[in-house]
Amino acid sequence: MATHVITGAGSGIGAAVARRLHARGDELVLHARDAGRAKELVAEFPGARTLVGDLADPGKLSWAFSHQSLPDRVDSLLHIAGVVDLGPVGDLTPKTWRHQLDVNLIAPAELTRHLLPQLRASRGHVIFVNSGAGLSAHADWSAYAASKHGLKALADSLREEEHAAGVRVTSVYPGRTASPMQAKVHRQEGKDYDPSRWIDPESVATTIVTALDLPRDAEINDVTVRPGR
Repeated sequence: MATHVITGAGSGIGAAVARRLHARGDELVLHARDAGRAKELVAEFPGARTLVGDLADPGKLSWAFSHQSLPDRVDSLLHIAGVVDLGPVGDLTPKTWRHQLDVNLIAPAELTRHLLPQLRASRGHVIFVNSGAGLSAHADWSAYAASKHGLKALADSLREEEHAAGVRVTSVYPGRTASPMQAKVHRQEGKDYDPSRWIDPESVATTIVTALDLPRDAEINDVTVRPGR
């Protein structure tokens, strides 16, 4: 039975992936920003364990983890949590830049660092749910896209560094996906939100689980998922 550590399991793509893995009987360790959120996740996914720490403050993750027990075995680490705040470069404050870089880039690097020994031992898999913005940046998307371009660099470097240890690394680049984050983006863009126009989170979950379940003779390094409508 595989053990998966998942960030962002509370909604959207992360929740869809957690449901798939939970339904087939895999062990889940779900990241939560605080104890209250951890209780909610355990209620939603009976039998799951939690790992509490605020991704918005990656400098304190080591302290938070020192007061908990990290899982002894990790077969996959799924970085799905993320935040977005749009705006032109001329209006973005350092606080806005730091928040997106902390949650979307630095926290995944720090969480990976803490769990690398377990991933090496299991010849595990790290999956970074990136974004189309991690491949190209558009007006008003500079801070978010910068964090996601950095996440691509993190994944590419990690893949080369850990290849000899048997750790697989995959970057998934979804286009616009129906989720609370997408609803927020539409509000910031001043547009009406119609979730039927965008990718169902279950479709991205299918992509992620396919990468996880690929036999050991192959690996998916990068995969782009786009709306089909």
